[in-house]
Amino acid sequence: MTGRSFGGCVRYVLNRKEATLLEAFGVRDINAATMIKDFNIQRMMNPKLGKAVGHLVLSWSKEDQSKLSPAIMAERAKEYMDFMKIKNTQYVIVQHTDRQNPHVHIVYNRVDNDGGTITDKNNFRRNELACKAITAKYGYHFASGKEHVNRDRLKGSEKFRYELFDDISLVLQMARNWKQFENYLKLQHIRLHYKYKSGTDEIQGVSFSRDNIQLRGSAIDRSLSFANIDKQLKLNQQAELEQQSTVMYTPSEITARSTPFIEVPEPVAGSQKSHSADWFGGFDFGGGAGDVDEDEAKRKRKNYLKR
Repeated sequence: MTGRSFGGCVRYVLNRKEATLLEAFGVRDINAATMIKDFNIQRMMNPKLGKAVGHLVLSWSKEDQSKLSPAIMAERAKEYMDFMKIKNTQYVIVQHTDRQNPHVHIVYNRVDNDGGTITDKNNFRRNELACKAITAKYGYHFASGKEHVNRDRLKGSEKFRYELFDDISLVLQMARNWKQFENYLKLQHIRLHYKYKSGTDEIQGVSFSRDNIQLRGSAIDRSLSFANIDKQLKLNQQAELEQQSTVMYTPSEITARSTPFIEVPEPVAGSQKSHSADWFGGFDFGGGAGDVDEDEAKRKRKNYLKR
């Protein structure tokens, strides 16, 4: 995932209760403010690169817990960056413990130490190869079924569903309410559509569209039904409220949670799609797409969001 704001990304990764800084390279680890400053100083070496922020999430299965430690996860993260050709640049590696599965966040500067650009082209393919290689090398848990699907070999509608699932799931981790969820989706060139109970303002479902193709959320994956998305957004918002008093971390107490505080820029045409590295995952598909009147949907959506 790439972005424009080191401030928002670094604060999310560091300023949360359940986080531990594992490694910082090329930036001072005094606090989040010094890291942000150091990242921004280096990005000025290549001011034409708008999206200088690189953000990755590496996740293992909970079955791998006994094989991992903070030091091991940091080493695997650096090994992963080598696979992804993320070299000669600033980075921080932070462990989050807000979920059952072990995972770390990597924030890196796409402006390298010589002022060059670290490419994000073909990241999805490199990510797939890197995850498979590291998983096999160290005997980590290999998921079965669709969790293990080689997306690069998918074609047509099946490939489209997997791509939507990857992008929407990543966005759902970051959003705290429906409006923010919709804004993040726009950055991925995805439109959100609501389905209402006839003659009422009651939302019964959601659909997602990209490139004039529309699918119901539950057709992409059960986790993307309206009820499940709404539940997750409320959990994200609750976690945010619980952590509002935290402003910046210290080496002895860094805070973290699963929903980010990231500035939401206006959608930019032609922006790259993003995928997180994921060593566990998994989902099923069902049904088809649904349509909704846009003007009516807009009116009802406003009423819903005012509640």
